[in-house]
Amino acid sequence: MKARHKKMYFIIFAVAGLSAATLFLLNAFSNNIVYFYSPTEVLAGKAPTSSTFRVGGLVKEGSVQRSDNSLDISFTVTDKANDIQVSYQGVLPDLFREGQGVIAEGKLIDKQSFKAKQILAKHDENYMPPEVAAALKKSGSVSNTYPEK
Repeated sequence: MKARHKKMYFIIFAVAGLSAATLFLLNAFSNNIVYFYSPTEVLAGKAPTSSTFRVGGLVKEGSVQRSDNSLDISFTVTDKANDIQVSYQGVLPDLFREGQGVIAEGKLIDKQSFKAKQILAKHDENYMPPEVAAALKKSGSVSNTYPEK
């Protein structure tokens, strides 16, 4: 075999290997992407019904209900235009409270109910997750208390 043919085979195998690695990497990224939706978008049917996504907004005042004998909790997330009921089993973040920004990651049970597997809360008084601030601004109910970064 000539040296020229060896170089050509090497280049072909290198390009094929690089292409395969790129396809595997892109597939891994697409499987791990978690999209964010506001309650209004979820109720409008824009959110996926079979895959994991995030829903965020404010924890509605007076909506938190805790179970007496388990770690079950349910609460309402609102973007001031629409609400969605969220249920969660586990320990909530220390900063979770009514009237504050929250993001819940999980799946839809039905059109009005969401089962969260993870709850993310704000980390200081002046912070709101950018997705939540944008959703509140889009619904026309954002106040000066939550500036968008």
